Amino acid sequence: MDAGLIGASVTVLFFLLFIAIVWWAYHKDNREKYEEAANLPFQEDNTSADRRHA
Repeated sequence: MDAGLIGASVTVLFFLLFIAIVWWAYHKDNREKYEEAANLPFQEDNTSADRRHA
């Protein structure tokens, strides 16, 4: 095997890995999980607010 074949193989492997990650990230089954995670900063934590006023 020469360096050109190895380099091309690695490039194709990483491209397929990239496509798999993009497919996984945008898959419709993950949408609800990501929307819930995106709204976490906006949820109020009543327990920490109670500790500050006590």
